[in-house]
Amino acid sequence: MDVKSNVTYLIIDGFVDLNKYRYVYFFLMFTVYVLIMCSNCIIVYLILIHKNLHEPMYVFIAALSFNSVLFSTVIYPKLLTDFLSEKQIISLSACIFQYFIYYSLAASDFLLLAAMAFDRYVSICKPLQYPTIMRKSTVTLFLFLCWLWPAAQTATAAVLVGFKKLCSFTFTGIFCNNSIFKLYCVPSAALVIYGMFGLINSLIIPVLFVLFTYAKIFIITYNRGREVRKKAAETCLPHLMVLFSFSCLVTYDIVIARLESDFSKTVRLVMTSQTILYNPLLNPIIYGLKMKKILRHLKIVI
Repeated sequence: MDVKSNVTYLIIDGFVDLNKYRYVYFFLMFTVYVLIMCSNCIIVYLILIHKNLHEPMYVFIAALSFNSVLFSTVIYPKLLTDFLSEKQIISLSACIFQYFIYYSLAASDFLLLAAMAFDRYVSICKPLQYPTIMRKSTVTLFLFLCWLWPAAQTATAAVLVGFKKLCSFTFTGIFCNNSIFKLYCVPSAALVIYGMFGLINSLIIPVLFVLFTYAKIFIITYNRGREVRKKAAETCLPHLMVLFSFSCLVTYDIVIARLESDFSKTVRLVMTSQTILYNPLLNPIIYGLKMKKILRHLKIVI
């Protein structure tokens, strides 16, 4: 709908009836938001101030937590406002911005997990070459690519979306994901092809790389004794747990976008909530409890 300010607004139609339980929903989501922000900020803070955590693996963990903070800051305040509002609306530009942040950070997370897998492979399988390969400049380059490449890809898609003509102004979701494409009059073959390209190089390839790398680590360490296998398991399993949980959430997102018309509003709300709850909250829990160095510093803070 177009208003006097010439700003295009979308009606958000992904919430269940909020009349009775709006304050309950608000309190639950606000609690989750505070937990996400505090837990991730603590992880970033610990890694920044302790020199023994200034290693590539922990730098990548800090980057993942930073992504969760940025993602939650863009998504949750709007959600909390919607829970207290009689009408849930969002401007088209803000919706496209949410879309951009959501998918660029999601792709960034997969690339960071791939960088962590490479770091673990060099550390465990080529320990003598580790200082030469994983230098500060290498880590900086990896971080630069993990953030810039997905942002550039998603920005291109966001620009293409912004120039298309809308035929519907009712968005069946609680935040802007790829369901936004259903608002446009004519499906774009170019956007579909471009989306598949982004899916392959920002998700499928990094996931296959991580699985291949960790499989190779476990094969190489199998004959190196119990202690080496234990070290490999302690450092690799948390990354695999995060990869598995995040891959499930991305699957949820794809299913929601493609099959949402087959689901009730309540089911859509529950499924969509998975994508914004679990990963930002589970990442600091997994790394805080499973990584011994972080856990040691965390106990001192607590």
